[in-house]
Amino acid sequence: MASDAKKILLVEDEKAIREAVAAYFKREGYWVRAVGDGQTAVEEFEKHGFDLVVLDLMLPKLSGERVCRAIRDQSLVPIIMVTAKDQVEDRIIGLELGADDYLVKPFSPRELVARVRALLRRAHTESEPTLEVLDYGDLVINISAHKVTRRFTPEEIKAGKVDPEKVDANGMAEVDLTASEFKLLVTLARYPGQVYSRMELVEKVLGYDFEGYERTIDSHVKNLRAKLGDDPRHPTWLYTVHGVGYRFDAPEPAAKAEK
Repeated sequence: MASDAKKILLVEDEKAIREAVAAYFKREGYWVRAVGDGQTAVEEFEKHGFDLVVLDLMLPKLSGERVCRAIRDQSLVPIIMVTAKDQVEDRIIGLELGADDYLVKPFSPRELVARVRALLRRAHTESEPTLEVLDYGDLVINISAHKVTRRFTPEEIKAGKVDPEKVDANGMAEVDLTASEFKLLVTLARYPGQVYSRMELVEKVLGYDFEGYERTIDSHVKNLRAKLGDDPRHPTWLYTVHGVGYRFDAPEPAAKAEK
């Protein structure tokens, strides 16, 4: 195995599926650590620097939801959640917990690998230096540093929405976003006022065009709004265009407004 092989943590309680998927990943050139329960998954994640996690939702000892939360508490590593439930509400649980993508069993190993490649490719692209900062005053998106900061109101600080020690003199503090949330925000914020359909956002943000996954964008937008403090009933940044998709609106960047 090449020393630069991407490291994948595969968490699946069904032994046959775990072994088959692990073997497929290895044939594709990935380094794989495969485990069968949630507790072991958390322990292994803390030991190794994984590039991506494939996580089953239904796990013994520690549920997939709790594993996802534990990983998100310490890392923004891409997570693909796998579930046997085919209801939209069930499938988006993982996304609301911070996963970047989901896949419903039974699935094709080829499709799983395609999604893994897309997420890893996107993570690599985002790690490359890009000297670009989108400054919208109360919201600043530093693309080169992969960092988002926003202004928190005194009420939000008092309510514990942010650690007061992390808020600067101007009320600005960093917002922790997953890779997919960051990509979605950048995609929308680069062109304020432009309307994107859900399918366009799936292709731009998730990196593939499988039909039927447009609703994943709704989950990412919901999470993004919560983290940005953006009320969907009276939005500041993220607007729903009913029957179409979403758009980003904001005042002119501070630097431009001063001209």
